[in-house]
Amino acid sequence: MFVIRLPNGNLQVPQTAIGNDGRVIGDVYVEIGPQDADYARLAEQALTPDEAEQRRLEWRAGDAALQREFLEFARLVGDQHWPGLEPGTDAGDPG
Repeated sequence: MFVIRLPNGNLQVPQTAIGNDGRVIGDVYVEIGPQDADYARLAEQALTPDEAEQRRLEWRAGDAALQREFLEFARLVGDQHWPGLEPGTDAGDPG
């Protein structure tokens, strides 16, 4: 998520929403203006909405290339399991 400079001069700033139980609910944007204490610091890294969209598009293109590379790797490896794991075990299960 990026800090985005809006046409009115305010900034959209990413913020993590946390529930009452302390668990992360999700990421949101909040709008702040020049009166906010963090405005000057955040404005230094702010992107225009067009620049932010361009970065998202570049990431998606990179994700597609990485996915193609992974699929090719998976095709080459076939049904071989990771070293040190018994076939049929879950890699996320340590024991």
